Amino acid sequence: MDRNIIHLDLDAFFVAVECQRNPKLKGKPLIVGGSSRRGVVAACSYESRKFGVHSAMPMYLALQLCPDAVVISGDMEAYSQASHVVTEIIADSAPLFEKASVDEFYIDASGMDRFFGAFTWAKELRKKIMKESDLPISLGMSTNKLVSKVVTGEFKPNAEKHIPAGTEKEFLAPLAVEKIPMIGKQTSSFLYDMGVRTVATLREMPLNFLVSAFGKNGLSLWNKAHGIDESPVVPYSEQKSISTESTFEEDTIDVKRLKSVLIAMVEKVAFQLREQKKLTSCVTVKIRYSNFDTETKQIHIPYTSSDYTLLKTVNQLFDKLYNRRMLIRLVGVRLSSLVHGNHQISLFDDTAETINLYEAMDHIKHKHGVEKIVRATTLGVGRRVRMEMNMFKGNLR
Repeated sequence: MDRNIIHLDLDAFFVAVECQRNPKLKGKPLIVGGSSRRGVVAACSYESRKFGVHSAMPMYLALQLCPDAVVISGDMEAYSQASHVVTEIIADSAPLFEKASVDEFYIDASGMDRFFGAFTWAKELRKKIMKESDLPISLGMSTNKLVSKVVTGEFKPNAEKHIPAGTEKEFLAPLAVEKIPMIGKQTSSFLYDMGVRTVATLREMPLNFLVSAFGKNGLSLWNKAHGIDESPVVPYSEQKSISTESTFEEDTIDVKRLKSVLIAMVEKVAFQLREQKKLTSCVTVKIRYSNFDTETKQIHIPYTSSDYTLLKTVNQLFDKLYNRRMLIRLVGVRLSSLVHGNHQISLFDDTAETINLYEAMDHIKHKHGVEKIVRATTLGVGRRVRMEMNMFKGNLR
């Protein structure tokens, strides 16, 4: 039995929410992102894309290309709420779905053709989402997640397309290699240098050559070029929070040491947020004194996964919390109110330089381990404390 995998992707999601909040913005070139000259584009309307504007572009360049664009700083809380509305609509109808990001969903509709057409059902669901949420959404369906995602990306906005079983290779063949998910600038540039510009050409490359050139990613490239993807639709669940605690071998009153430990913990949980493509809007700091009295203080902040923002917030909370000047045996940090969101497109006040720095640091941490690149003030901290990472999961359904 062929699989029926549906991919739903909200069209220009941030922009659509802003237009929903202010209908006067509809049809205008609109950019959501950092308002400063050194900020970056988080999202842009299709009207502004005609001028060459795209996400992650420096704001100053976007305004050079489209000087008449309306710039909005963005509101992750509003986007999160809109995403929740769509999620609930899908949850009420779909037998099995996965929320891949704040604006992207997969549904496994395999077996539905025995009762009624899976694609017909998918189109009805799309109409329901647009009617009840008043947000535009695109639909792609094929036998796997890879092809379905490429379908929506290729035919957006307002896409409603089905690639029947057996035609996946035919559909992918003429596309540029960078249209394949997870083929980034570096990989596509390397392929271009080899004369490989289309999926059809990539498909002609021998598997052993791709493995030799790209290591373990070579097999993945070969599978993607052939439209092969066996990854399942993962049932939707939402992580509620991420927390870490540090218990000292000896109680301490050394504030410099305490703050160094907090910095090390924030670096770890912030990296974990970005690895999971999540953002937090609630930060909690906990301290436990030598007499076992425990106190906490928390604050709500705009959605972020930025080291800089979280470090600043944790430091402020600790200064307000630690006022008894007693020996401390434990400190902890907790990030909660998590939502799906990409670090690069959600930090509206970040500069392009800051984003590039985070990406470079995260690449090193991902490849060599989170301990391989740390701030100078935290050197040696790991030898003095015991780090305990606690993950709490819950199902929003």
